[in-house]
Amino acid sequence: MTGISKWHVLIGGFIAYLFDAMEIILLTLALPVIRQDLGFSLHEVGALASATLLGIGVSGVTTGWYSDNFGRRNALIASLAIFGALTCVFAFAHDLYVMAGLRFLSGLGLGGVWTILSAYIVETWPPKQRARAISFVISAFPVGAIAAALAAKFMLPEWRLMFFVSGASVILPIIYVYFLIPESPAWKAQRDTQGTIAQRISVSEIFSPELLRYTLLGSLAASFALLGSWGVSTWLPTYLIQDRGLSLASMTSFMAVLHLGNFFGLNVFGFIADRIGKRLTIVISLLLTSTMALVYVYTTQTQLLIWIGAGYAFFMVFAGLFGSYFSEMYPIRVRTLGAGFCFNVGRGLAAFAPVLLSGIASFYSLAAGLMVCAGFYVISALFVISMPRNKTVSEVSTQASTADIGKQAIG
Repeated sequence: MTGISKWHVLIGGFIAYLFDAMEIILLTLALPVIRQDLGFSLHEVGALASATLLGIGVSGVTTGWYSDNFGRRNALIASLAIFGALTCVFAFAHDLYVMAGLRFLSGLGLGGVWTILSAYIVETWPPKQRARAISFVISAFPVGAIAAALAAKFMLPEWRLMFFVSGASVILPIIYVYFLIPESPAWKAQRDTQGTIAQRISVSEIFSPELLRYTLLGSLAASFALLGSWGVSTWLPTYLIQDRGLSLASMTSFMAVLHLGNFFGLNVFGFIADRIGKRLTIVISLLLTSTMALVYVYTTQTQLLIWIGAGYAFFMVFAGLFGSYFSEMYPIRVRTLGAGFCFNVGRGLAAFAPVLLSGIASFYSLAAGLMVCAGFYVISALFVISMPRNKTVSEVSTQASTADIGKQAIG
């Protein structure tokens, strides 16, 4: 792939993930208004968020299978079109079950974008630049979150108009991908060598003896990391207001600082990972994230809490690092399926994090819940340590079988 093409993948990926983030965050911001407008209970509006996360979890299999069989470019366009169109339809829905179904189906597209872009970058950027490239693309998430906050500020309580405009605007990344991003040459070479019909890819391949260890450990590492991050992001604002006395007005500044910290952290740790290795960098970031979560519980300086939040978000960069590390664990043939399964299964399980933490908070305290989340990060780091060091199969000949590729590593 030419140098210009790899930059188009990077820029187009950033734009696509920005809109992906907007769609996810907008629902969170709009839930109180939707509840009031349609008379839903807390449990019912919570089901909309859970349906979205469940769809994202399933997308690891559906989108990964489609991408590995029919191409990265086609899968990315399809994922964008799915959540863009269904977000527009969501704007006209009134029935809870219809809305939950739409959010589940939207999740199939929302979760697919991370999966496809991780594989795309690995197959278009040189090995020494992959972590920073993927981390840059994933750093679009905090930018998208800020854009969602601005949209909510100016458009709510007109939530239906907000969702329609947001869904329709996804046409922008679709146009960019369609006209400027070519198909992955590595995937095309693999397809041309192995064929598309006789050797149709099966989900069972990522559970073959050669890949089973990576699939299980990767899924467990991502699950615990995401349980921790979703738990903290759900209950940290409540903890800061209820237990630490921060005002509602100060939470706006807190969220802005949090997103900015995450943006810079993703890009800084991307460079570090390309220098010292992805596996070690993931472990370091998880342990530092755990440490910062504990600082919230024990710090006595209330005025420092907002800046501690920036530090916490700066270290919470596993989403970008997992993208490059997981994608390199798998051969081209099942790359998006394998990486997407590991990460998005964790995102699906993260739907239970708010419920789990609320139970702990009810019996003990919100501080105890945050300590549990800190422990989840440590557990995730232990699973990462158990994974292979510098495992990469991306330059292995595409003529090799899945079993042969799974046994190889390029240091």
